[in-house]
Amino acid sequence: MNEREEPRLSAREMIERLEPSLGVGRRVRAVAALVAGLAGAMFVAALWWSEPGPLPGRTQAAFALFTVFCLAWAGYGGWLVRRRVPLFATDRVIAAWIGLAASAATTVLAVVAAVQRGAAVPWPVLAVGGLFVAAALALVVRAHGRRAALLRRLRELGGERER
Repeated sequence: MNEREEPRLSAREMIERLEPSLGVGRRVRAVAALVAGLAGAMFVAALWWSEPGPLPGRTQAAFALFTVFCLAWAGYGGWLVRRRVPLFATDRVIAAWIGLAASAATTVLAVVAAVQRGAAVPWPVLAVGGLFVAAALALVVRAHGRRAALLRRLRELGGERER
């Protein structure tokens, strides 16, 4: 055997190289997002469909919005479970954007509902919603920063960028 040749890998080593690169913790979080998203979508849809009479437009919009966000989390969890390559924090960026969209839309919906019920300026709703949106925005910034750092490190090491 030549010094430059790689030694032949055993069947066990080949299988280990084919194993998913995501750690156990990340896989558990992915399965949790998948299950929680599906369960949430089923629960909200069951509540929506079991209403005895016609619902107002904004109530139907709220049910639809919550169902969409639950399905988004389920889709995210399913996508993450199926991935077999390094993600370079793409999963964190996607999760952060889903969280920001959900918190912003929920805040807007709650403010609209409060104003329609007669509150001139719904300060408690704005304060709580603003905290959630600010936290989600901080997670978006953090996720993008982490991804940029990983991609910069990959370029320094001479690797290729994730496709």
